[in-house]
Amino acid sequence: MSGLVGEYECKLDAKGRFLFPAGLRKQLDPTANEVFMVNKGFENCLSLYPMNEWEKVSARLSKLNLFKPKNRMFYRLFHQGAKQLTMDKTGRLLIPVALMERIGLKKEIMLTAYNDRIEVWDRSEYFDVLNANMSDFSDLADEVMGEIDSNDE
Repeated sequence: MSGLVGEYECKLDAKGRFLFPAGLRKQLDPTANEVFMVNKGFENCLSLYPMNEWEKVSARLSKLNLFKPKNRMFYRLFHQGAKQLTMDKTGRLLIPVALMERIGLKKEIMLTAYNDRIEVWDRSEYFDVLNANMSDFSDLADEVMGEIDSNDE
């Protein structure tokens, strides 16, 4: 798989469930078995990993030297609040209340998929973050992509 892509608007019901988008579902590796791990992501969102991708991340994390204080702290923060989620028969996922409250999820959410994970954002927060950074997009592109050797493609 070349990586997950797409941006999807969803609505949470009163229990914190949302219908997982069909377009995104088609991109999942069958080995994920419609099981995910969710944790607090960077910025103010959640990261939703298909189980097969979470296992890869976990394998990398298991190699950290936990005798180093920064490694221990990263490990703790990364796993803070992590929960396993399983898609129900109707294709919905339930976001735990504690995680919803931690990032301020309301009724309208955005799922933004990239590479090995899906970010879950409160819709208004997502657009605020994008709009606040759009003016710097050109400089960011130069800084991030400007040094990539085109021969690596």
